[in-house]
Amino acid sequence: MSRARIQTQPAKVRAAHRYEVVNVVSRPKVAGVRFHFVGAGGIGMSGLAQFLLEKHAIVTGSDQSSGVTTARLSRKGAQIHVGHDARNVDPQAEVVVVSAAIQETNPELQQARRQSCRVYKYAQLLGEMMSHFEGVAVAGTHGKSTTSGWLAYCLRQAGVDANFVVGAEIPQLGASAGTGNSEFFVAEACEYDRSFLNIRPKVACLLNIERDHLDCYPDEAAIVEAFYLFARGTKPEGLVVANGHDPNVARVIERLDGERAVVTFGFDTDCDFCARNLRQQSGLYRFDAFHRGQLLGSTAISLPGAHNVSNALAVIAVAVSIGVEPAAVLDVLDRFTGMDRRLMLKGQFDGITVLDDYAHHPTEIKASLGAIRARYQPKRLWCVYQAHQYSRTRFFLEEFAVAFGQADKVLVPEIYFVRDCETSRSEVNGAILADRICRHGTDAVHLGTFEQICDHLVEQLRPGDLVVTMGAGDVWKVADEYIQRLGRNR
Repeated sequence: MSRARIQTQPAKVRAAHRYEVVNVVSRPKVAGVRFHFVGAGGIGMSGLAQFLLEKHAIVTGSDQSSGVTTARLSRKGAQIHVGHDARNVDPQAEVVVVSAAIQETNPELQQARRQSCRVYKYAQLLGEMMSHFEGVAVAGTHGKSTTSGWLAYCLRQAGVDANFVVGAEIPQLGASAGTGNSEFFVAEACEYDRSFLNIRPKVACLLNIERDHLDCYPDEAAIVEAFYLFARGTKPEGLVVANGHDPNVARVIERLDGERAVVTFGFDTDCDFCARNLRQQSGLYRFDAFHRGQLLGSTAISLPGAHNVSNALAVIAVAVSIGVEPAAVLDVLDRFTGMDRRLMLKGQFDGITVLDDYAHHPTEIKASLGAIRARYQPKRLWCVYQAHQYSRTRFFLEEFAVAFGQADKVLVPEIYFVRDCETSRSEVNGAILADRICRHGTDAVHLGTFEQICDHLVEQLRPGDLVVTMGAGDVWKVADEYIQRLGRNR
């Protein structure tokens, strides 16, 4: 698909914020264009495929296994194959989109080359689609899925019918992606493999910057450099919305040196958007929102944890900066109940609370466990933690070991194997992680299989306990199986 193939058409829409009617940028005309997605089941890939389907493109694809996301695409009219085979590629396919996990040896990618299809990585096509809109890209080591989903939800609740593609399901919007009639396109921008450098948004939001993905970045300085390039890639007339407390974000802003307009958010009064008079009740916060010293109003959030106050401030800062009336944002902020697998309440059964959470970095684990304890105040907090990647576990072993201080019991299955080499796999394992957690004062046990973990939970949990399954792999299956066992044992 060349740029000439993606035609554009001028559009005029009624804006649902302080302006009555706006002329918007040209829209991509993808209706009838044939796209093939290799790795269509991934949350980002499936979201982008859904966006194209809603724009009346023809979508085919494949993945190693079927699941909720591929089933949804099928219901919307896509033809999705299980397994990778050159015959899956439509002879008339014009564009082939590959996930970050797809290697050059993949038979479908090789077939695409033979057919002279235009090949995009996921982030490249996302950037191409966003270039036809007023793009709002949310980046950060932590919180980008929650914040981008929260922003998309609040914009729609406030009357701005935003397009969106984010990295997790938004239960209240029924998907991880959607099309709208406004000029805005909200997307989660991931730093892995520097993929966010394919996006040139009108507004870039920087939540925080920490060491992570050390399998593709040599050190923290390289990560900060990538975020700087992302921020600098914001359109010249655009805006960078930045966490005013994060030291690495501060380094990025300092390097921009006025090249882009910047507004900050945070808890300090010297931030452009700040929260004052925080009040906590049952683990949830109310606060007064200010903009450059002027009170915008009082608001509340329905997600636990002080880190979510920071995410809420990012939502407020972006929304107000693009023209949404402050009162409209503050009024709907607490209606947002969260993202799939982010401090997600699975249910309460016979006095036992079951949660599921995506945290897979030491900072995220600390924040999630602290928020859980404040919100639910369990007698005992059990955490089933599945580490994600052997290499990440090895790089952050000591940080992981101290991250579980808020938990009473930690159960550790084997590490989730993805994007790892055998060398990394030989240097660390679940047993080593459990032992290191124990050395730092938290009771941890390595149980190799999910079945063993479920057996242990059934035997040990009592009314008043809370168990959270945690990690970026498939540990959510433990929560589901445990809940099924509770039902069977009643």
